[in-house]
This record gives sequence, structure tokens and C-alpha cells, in this order.
Amino acid sequence: MSTVIPASSTILDLNNDPKAYDKTKYGEKLGSKYLPPWTTPYIIGVGGPSGSGKTSVAAKIVSSLNVPWTVLISLDNFYKPLNAVQREQAFQNRYDFDHPTAIDLDLAYQSILSLKEGKKTTIPVYSFVEHNRVPNKNITIYGASVIVLEGIYTLYDKRLLELMDLKIYVDADLDVCLARRLSRDIVYRGRALEDSLEQWERFVKPNAEQYLKPTMRDADAIVPSLTDNGVAVELIINHIRSRLQQKSEEHLKELIKLGYSNLTPISENPSLHELDPTNQVKAIVTMLLDKTTNRYDFVFYFDRIATILLTQALHDIPVYEQCKMETPNEVVVPYAMRCNFNQVTAINLIESGDCFMHSLKKTIPNVVTGKLLIQSDSQTGEPQLHYEKLPPGIDTYEMVLLTEAQMISGASMIMSIQVLLDHKVELENIKVVVFLATEISVRRILNAFNGKVDVYAAKVVTKNELANCDWAKVRFVGAKYFGW
Repeated sequence: MSTVIPASSTILDLNNDPKAYDKTKYGEKLGSKYLPPWTTPYIIGVGGPSGSGKTSVAAKIVSSLNVPWTVLISLDNFYKPLNAVQREQAFQNRYDFDHPTAIDLDLAYQSILSLKEGKKTTIPVYSFVEHNRVPNKNITIYGASVIVLEGIYTLYDKRLLELMDLKIYVDADLDVCLARRLSRDIVYRGRALEDSLEQWERFVKPNAEQYLKPTMRDADAIVPSLTDNGVAVELIINHIRSRLQQKSEEHLKELIKLGYSNLTPISENPSLHELDPTNQVKAIVTMLLDKTTNRYDFVFYFDRIATILLTQALHDIPVYEQCKMETPNEVVVPYAMRCNFNQVTAINLIESGDCFMHSLKKTIPNVVTGKLLIQSDSQTGEPQLHYEKLPPGIDTYEMVLLTEAQMISGASMIMSIQVLLDHKVELENIKVVVFLATEISVRRILNAFNGKVDVYAAKVVTKNELANCDWAKVRFVGAKYFGW
């Protein structure tokens, strides 16, 4: 069983933080000039003694921020699996769960680092009833706006500290911690009072004094116990909000800048393949842009132009065999080719990308498809990933078509390409297929990925044309195609 938490692309760290990833280096690694916003999520570490109230503080931060796809991760999930002897000790309260070695800090670091790099990450689920990880159950996280990591040893590992933007230590008197821990153990975990007290004296208290208290010196903020921390938590939340706002603004600046880089005529870019303006193409485009065209005709003409676009995109379909072929008239063709259509998949951007489905099925009947839903945040204007369903082993396909009926800003398509890159699809294997695109959207895509992504478009509205084409700034194709 796997719980998938999709995450929005809302963060870009350009604050000259020495702990931040080097933008140029990471962009080169991706084969792009653009650093996607979800590759530098804001990471908050919340540590402190058992029973100090750190889980409540972390939950309060998450609920108060109200940022889409903020992920709360408990370090408890990373407790190491126990062998038979250790499990027997655990059931007898003789296993030390409060020592740093009880937690797989290596796995915790690799998981948070993976999220920091924008990769899909799987986190185990731990059962305190069985004293072991739950088999065949995990939590899968792909990207995040904010990551809150909480646990007693969150601030203990130096590698984890390097990944964090903000480190919080929740402090409480150990006697208060004992009272809260007893309540939790007895009420929620069904343990006996004597066993909990023995475990406290033998393991919890000594480890807290020896290993936990020293982690306080690495904290950026020390928060008192839950009953006294309202003002402190509010100050922390305001600080986080200001940092997120700054990152959001910087990301949008980067996105805008992409549309004004490399100002050579867009028609001269070899990665843009606009349909030749034949009489047929011009007539179909005219019918589709005519507001008086009824829906029945609109669907017919769109399917026709979509088929032409897909046919052009498939000109470079992978060839797996060159052979001699004998025709029905017994003529031998020495240089025949066989195309492997099974090596082509298509990802539709919901909603307008679904307009291509009919033509896709006619062009490649057995094509495997996937879907992405990316929408802009109503407040920040940043694109956010709401849903992703990709074919298994998508990185093994030799051609991945990304379809969208209209591109206005290009932000959604850029994020979609990045999703494919995060799933290890080669940049050169990605082809964008779009009916109507603005010049600025095409420029952003080509500039973001160094022109390594081919764009196939029926019509590109140039900057000069856009000034008199308000219709090109409105998403009307999907609405008219599906009758919304």
C-alpha cells in the first residue's frame, strides 16, 4: 500500500543562502538553464525531548502556514527494523528506542536529500504496536513546498542540519515531558504504568541529558513548552511566510526572464516545428479560431489538425529494424524500416491536453497514456502540481509526447517537462505537441531546457500579433472541444 502526496511547485531559493544548492550546477545537471521551484523546498526541523510538545508545534506550523502541499514527516518512521532478539527486548521494554542508533539517520538523510533534489521519495511506516516497520506499506512523496521534519533526533545529525532552512528546538522540563509521555504510552499505546516509568528511568531521561540537550545549540529558535509557546510559534510562522514570499517572487522573476532570453526570431529556432502554412492548415486554423464555428465542426477540425501535428512529431519515431521487404507485386524493397510504436507514450496535460486523445488513439491505437494536472496558484501565480499519473517505467520509452491544446505562459508545460525529468526521462526524448502557442511560451520552454525539447505547434502567435490577439490569452480550446 502506498500513499502518494503530490506537491506543488512553489519554492525557489535565490536568497544567497550558503546552504542552498548551486543554481548553475544543478541546472547543468538537468540539462537546463532553469531551476525548478520544487527542487529547493523550505525545510524546517523540529526537535526536542520526548513529550516536549514538538509534534504539536510542528502541526501548528503546518496548519498556520496554509501553504499547499506542506509535508509533515515524523522521524519516528525511520526507526530501524528489529531482529527477533531485539523485538523480544522491545516487548519487554528492554530495547532502547531513545538512543540515536535506534533511528536510521542514514535513510532519513537520503530521503530528505531526495526531496531537496525534487525526486520522488518513499518513506517507511513504523508500527509501535508491532515494534517494526509495516511490511508493504509506505508513504510516497513527490516534491513539496514546505517540509517539516519532527522527531527527538531531528537536530542531531549534522547532514540533516545542512539541509534545513530553519531549526527549532522545543524545550520543556523533563518532569513535564515525563507526565506527557506517560499519558501517551498508557492511553494510546496500551502500556503499563510501571513499564513506562522503568523505560523512562533506564533509557529516555539519560539519553535526553546526554544526546538531546546538546542539540539545542544548533537551533535557530528555541520554543518553550506547548502552553507557553503561542507568541514564539507565531513569530516563527511570520518569518517562514516572509521567506516563502521572497522565494515565490524570485521564481516568478526567473520565469518571466526566460521569455526574453535569446531574442533571435522564433521561427529560426530548429527546435520549433510549426506546421507549414499550407492551404489546408490555414483553413483548419481559421475554422478553429472562428467563434461562430459550432462545436461539432470544431471537434472535427481539431481532431484533423491534431492528427497532422502528431504525424509530424512521429517523423522521428524510433526505428528498431532495417530490412528487405517483398511487396504484393513481388518487388523487393532493400531499405524498408519497421517502427516501434510501443516505444511511444503520451502524457496529456489536464484539461486541454485531453483534446488529443481521439487523434492519439487513431494514430497509435495501443498508445499508453498518462496525465498531469498543473494549475497556477490564485495568489502567487506559480504553477502547482495537483495530480500525476505516469505510465510505469516511463523512463524506458524512447519518445514521450506532452500534449496541450493551448500554451499561454508556458509555465505548466515547463513544470510538466520537469516532472518527466524527475522521473528520469531523457530530455531529448520529450516532444511537446500543442495546437496554439504564444511566442513567449515557446521561448520559455526552449530557453529553460537549452533547446533540447522539440515543440510541435499548429500556430505560434508572435509577440507582435499578440498585441492585437486577446483571444490568444484566453483558454478557449478545451472549453469548446468538450462543451464546457
